[in-house]
Amino acid sequence: MSAATLNSAPWDARTLAGWREPHLANVESALSRWVGVDAPVLLGDAMRYAVLDGGKRLRPLLVLAASEAVGGNAAAALRAACATELIHAYSLVHDDLPCMDNDVLRRGKPTVHVKFGEADALLAGDALQALAFELLTPEGDEIPAATQALLCRLLARAAGSQGMAGGQAIDLASVGIALDEAQLREMHRLKTGALLQGSVEMGAACGTVSPAALAALRDYGAAIGLAFQVVDDILDVTADSQTLGKTAGKDAAADKPTYVSLLGLDGARAQARQLLADALAALERSGLADTAALRALAHMVVDRDR
Repeated sequence: MSAATLNSAPWDARTLAGWREPHLANVESALSRWVGVDAPVLLGDAMRYAVLDGGKRLRPLLVLAASEAVGGNAAAALRAACATELIHAYSLVHDDLPCMDNDVLRRGKPTVHVKFGEADALLAGDALQALAFELLTPEGDEIPAATQALLCRLLARAAGSQGMAGGQAIDLASVGIALDEAQLREMHRLKTGALLQGSVEMGAACGTVSPAALAALRDYGAAIGLAFQVVDDILDVTADSQTLGKTAGKDAAADKPTYVSLLGLDGARAQARQLLADALAALERSGLADTAALRALAHMVVDRDR
């Protein structure tokens, strides 16, 4: 089902599934072809273990939906989609290490350092990060050089000190510290939101979009990026580890500031609904005709149970 068909009907889970399933199949096939195939055996196994057969693939779906909304280059969008997932996977591998969050469960299975050891987990994360940028710069002229460069810049910014890595540094420094809402929002804008917003921007970079529409898409990405973390904080206290596929209750156990600890459960839920409304309003402002997949993904972020 095309995004254009989706756009003509009210959002529902079945309609989203009709759009999502073939896109996920393409992403999974590409990841299977590209991840770890030329690496030394143990490193390749760790890379593939970290990436394949797990995860919601939200970031790739955001890239593909945003690219469709602007009539983007399909080859560039698929590579960008996979690159965002590799950066996300590498960040999880490193976040789970004993020197960071010291977690033993991820995507319903033992974390990479538990399975392969800390050294190989560290190397697997490093290799996934490098592969992400290799995917964005293929040989040949299928993807214009200017598009390749822009995609690399957007991904680097989302993953680096002004994005995901910066947010993780703030997170580690905030254990046991009472943050106000502005400080908590800034931490999560970087740690979680930057790569989600960057995924939307990378999808838009695969096509042609007006400055006003791009600004609206950025606002959409920022809203769902923060909404994702708010819902994560809610699920950390309302769902069990089996449902989540990762250790439940770990934020409270580690005395980390969360939206639930700051606003309470009802306040956090209200915040998530407001952010959903903000995201949908941004799509309306974009003036783009084909945003139904993006709308559906925003609902998926807030209504998910894992």
